[in-house]
Amino acid sequence: MNILVHSIYFPPEVGGLETHVWTLIKALQNKGHSIRVVTSRSGDFPKNETIEGIEVERRFCPNKKFTGWVITTLAGISAMKKHYPWADICHVHTFPSIIPAIPLRRRGIPLVATIHTSHFLRLAKKRFWRPILSYLLSKPDIILAPSIEIRDVCRELSPNTPAYAMVNAADTDLFKPIEPLIKRPSPSTKIVAVPRRLFVKNGVEYIVRALPLILLEHDVQLYLLGDGPLRDDLEKLCTELGIEQNVHFMGAQPHENMPALISSADVIVIPSLMEATSVAGLEAMACERPIVASRVGGLPEIIDEETGELVPPRDPTALAQAVCRLLSLPEEKIRQMGKSARAKVVDNWSVPALAEQVLAFYEEAVSRAKKRMERQN
Repeated sequence: MNILVHSIYFPPEVGGLETHVWTLIKALQNKGHSIRVVTSRSGDFPKNETIEGIEVERRFCPNKKFTGWVITTLAGISAMKKHYPWADICHVHTFPSIIPAIPLRRRGIPLVATIHTSHFLRLAKKRFWRPILSYLLSKPDIILAPSIEIRDVCRELSPNTPAYAMVNAADTDLFKPIEPLIKRPSPSTKIVAVPRRLFVKNGVEYIVRALPLILLEHDVQLYLLGDGPLRDDLEKLCTELGIEQNVHFMGAQPHENMPALISSADVIVIPSLMEATSVAGLEAMACERPIVASRVGGLPEIIDEETGELVPPRDPTALAQAVCRLLSLPEEKIRQMGKSARAKVVDNWSVPALAEQVLAFYEEAVSRAKKRMERQN
């Protein structure tokens, strides 16, 4: 099958969306399918390249704000058209990517859309955006959502478009317990890591605010494994709280470094304010790390009392208490939680399982597109 993909962002950009798209298309390629990708271009990324046998075309994106999304999706229309009639199916990621796929849909190409982002959930609450989103969501033959929450909102906005919840996946061959990359300053020091970019929606501020409370009970070093526009503000907050010696801003990390960084931690924290089924959370579980996460979005679908703790969002006190509870557990209990976490990912959210699930949805989309074109004719 020839699969044409449009994604706003794509590696070497770093993030959950980028990781999901890359992981999925590599799994599909390994099953013998051909993939081409149209995405955004920023920095010094080449306009055209082939990455591990996958053709990638990038169109200009001036920024990672709404205006950037609009420009890159409109620029993607002509890029997507070039791949007709090569494409057997079109799979787009995030709702703006539906726009450049509409011309191919009109020509009978089946269209699958995965609606990833918490940004979508925010817009879905706004009166101005609801009719726009309803129109866009009426175009795919099938909608996939990485959480039940996003699926239900999609069904509400476009009742006639089939929408399915499909948990993201983690590469369990790459993400597994390995030699730690971070060295402890002393045997008694505990390491807490946050594999999140420094954006408001990821709630990193709240683990920073929780740290003084955690330090009352444990010798802890906090590692922030990501970068973003809030870095300066968070560094100032650390200084105000007097914890700058305990917080390490690691910046954006290459994907291949993440297993060793995650394996360095005693506890992983996902303090998100909005979230689908967190790829970072699944990767941490695959590395046998217990997790403290916000009880939002798709996080309760993957984390339970056997693998970690859920806390209310925006609550530094609850966050600190949960982290301290996990840090106080016997080592054997922590090992059991870690092994349970990895087993859940391997059994339910592995990459091969994701690929098989997506291919089944592709078959349904092909059938629905055929019937759609028959009705039009």
